[in-house]
Amino acid sequence: MRKFAKYKENLSLTSSNGTDWVKSYDTLVAKINWNERTVETLGWWSQTTSKHINYAAKQLNLTVIKN
Repeated sequence: MRKFAKYKENLSLTSSNGTDWVKSYDTLVAKINWNERTVETLGWWSQTTSKHINYAAKQLNLTVIKN
């Protein structure tokens, strides 16, 4: 599990069954596809969680795909 400098208490990158995920608080909120350099949201999220996803994507140099 990787923590980010900003939001370090509530935002992390985690792996499960060979897939990497953005985790906000205790919820998996976006799936990372390293081959396509994208992070795909898993639905609609609050403003705070959206900030977490966007921040993680920027730090990892990924493009956000919203679902």
